[in-house]
Amino acid sequence: MDLEQYISSGILELYVYGALTEEESIKVSTELKKHPEILKEVEEIEDALTQLSTAAAPYNPETLLKNIQQKITSNPTKVVEHPAKSKKNNVVLYISWAASIALLIGLISVINQRNELRENINAVSATNTKLEEQISNAKNDAEKTKQLLEVFRDKDIITVPLDGQQVAPEAYAAIHWNEKTNQVYVDAKELPTPPEGKEYQVWSLTLEPLTPTSIGLLSNFTEDENKIFILENANSSQAFGITLEPKGGSETPTMEQLYTLGVIKAS
Repeated sequence: MDLEQYISSGILELYVYGALTEEESIKVSTELKKHPEILKEVEEIEDALTQLSTAAAPYNPETLLKNIQQKITSNPTKVVEHPAKSKKNNVVLYISWAASIALLIGLISVINQRNELRENINAVSATNTKLEEQISNAKNDAEKTKQLLEVFRDKDIITVPLDGQQVAPEAYAAIHWNEKTNQVYVDAKELPTPPEGKEYQVWSLTLEPLTPTSIGLLSNFTEDENKIFILENANSSQAFGITLEPKGGSETPTMEQLYTLGVIKAS
């Protein structure tokens, strides 16, 4: 066998890259044991590939990309069928091909890492937003609790218990009315959750003659954990009632849906 021709054929480069069939690889391995010259050549190819992958690839991306384009548009099997003129040309050809592939793998890895980092940033941002919302809600709840304590301890507050009526005997609510500020605090904790498309409406009542005046709706009932609603009442009220009305409220109370009713006790 002509060793120089064998070395320059390109088969050793394919052997290093693992591109040969199992049978061809066994044949090359056999020749390595027989001929030190071939073994040395394989070691030089491996050394050159290692140096190029660690040094050339990071610093010559334009050249490597050009090599990739050339390899994509060419048929690599021609190297085996038509050996290059010299061993050096073959080594450069195959090593540049391997380096180009290595660069592609590196680029894909960088892109994947960047996408993963972006997803992590988005996740952290979403967590921070949720945490800020929770902190804000906690502050609002604390301020509301403090305000309610001050209201309930105010000696000028009129508290009116509203007992359940025929449609809902188990229902209960309480009105805390400050006549000086016209603010009404409705404690609706013991009212049942209204069905879809319905909401509670609060009425100020004068008794002789019976005259109802709406002072507001208990909107977002399900979402409000405390079930404390603040309304305005500038009327000369003698009683308060709560009815269940279509969403958006009614002009007059639906008496068949009167849930709670309470009369202000004479002082």
